[in-house]
Amino acid sequence: MSLSEKQRKYLRRLAHPLHPIVMLGNAGLTEAVVKEADRALRDHELIKVSARMGARAARDAALDSITRQTGSQLVQRIGHVGVLYRRSDTLAKIILPDG
Repeated sequence: MSLSEKQRKYLRRLAHPLHPIVMLGNAGLTEAVVKEADRALRDHELIKVSARMGARAARDAALDSITRQTGSQLVQRIGHVGVLYRRSDTLAKIILPDG
């Protein structure tokens, strides 16, 4: 499922007051970080990930990898913070607008 621009805008508005839950440091993307992101997405559906690592390309690659491994979608990335969304299988807490 890909998000429409209207849905991305809605999710960006919901994510604005959130603080990063998952932090990527100099060690980069480890299995423990992926597990923590997966757990956080299961619990919250919408999370912020802070990627405080070297170059922009490394941050982009880490965020791309974490979205693939968790089955989530990147809503937006500003600087070193990315917003991830994954709809819950059991009980959706966030109801997305149509289209």
